[in-house]
Amino acid sequence: MDFTEIILNVDIRDADTAGSIACMAARGGIYIEDYSQLEQEAHDIAHIDLIDEELLQKDRTRARIHIYVSPEDNPAETISYLKERLSAENIDYTMDETVCRNEDWENNWKAYFKPMQIGDKLLIHPAWVDDYDAQGRTVLHIEPGVSFGTGTHETTRLCLETIQKHMDGCKTFLDVGCGSGILSVAALLLGAQSAQAVDIDPLAVKMARLNGELNGFKEPQYTVLEGNLTDKIHGKFDIVAANIVADAILMLSKDIKQFLNPGGLYITSGIIDLREQEILQAFDTLGFEVLERYEEGGWLCFVTGAV
Repeated sequence: MDFTEIILNVDIRDADTAGSIACMAARGGIYIEDYSQLEQEAHDIAHIDLIDEELLQKDRTRARIHIYVSPEDNPAETISYLKERLSAENIDYTMDETVCRNEDWENNWKAYFKPMQIGDKLLIHPAWVDDYDAQGRTVLHIEPGVSFGTGTHETTRLCLETIQKHMDGCKTFLDVGCGSGILSVAALLLGAQSAQAVDIDPLAVKMARLNGELNGFKEPQYTVLEGNLTDKIHGKFDIVAANIVADAILMLSKDIKQFLNPGGLYITSGIIDLREQEILQAFDTLGFEVLERYEEGGWLCFVTGAV
């Protein structure tokens, strides 16, 4: 089994906090390089006074945290988690990613991504899996590529489960920061008459369009745009959903009301629990009432309506 290795470089003062965050993200294990107390630890633990010159030249002011992500976990989702958590703790860091690979590592993770039930109605079906039993569920065919949004991460599951609960009467749907397009395609499968999706990443736009086509949706019923938040969006929607990081939600929330139909819902996910009070304060200031709150694994999803 091959792994992706993610290496965080942080100030030694942040090593403990960053290490705890890394432990939450890594199912494949971590180790931390910390040379700040090299001489004392060599004496106390190894009972030696003579230390290799190469070790003595290590940077004592920084820690390097090595995180290993197994093939069944999408590395992009782990990286997103790490960035959000580290930023929330105001930890200055650099991040490098390498692959402990064989020649076909990029496709190996597909062997571990199986059909997955979401909520009461959906089955997420990897496009390369031929044998599956829908058991009466609505099937969403997905080819995520390297885009965020497979349904395996807590934020995506929370958002999909929440959207399912509110599709009655939803005719128009907007997905901001769409990634793979999983939310907007799900909305169409669950009864929306039309959906728009937008992402700043051109590769995500390409994958969202592909996933629309895999499920039978093309323009004008399903429109995917390349843009920053809502700068390319026109019209009003019964549901606006955003499964993005907290800072982007704060920015988006400032003008999202203009895109909501009367009685429309604004569903936000991708918010870590450390940012909850900040997000709630912004909702209150901007005139949104929190109608529902869901939580899984330290991630939050809110359903709000304009006051």
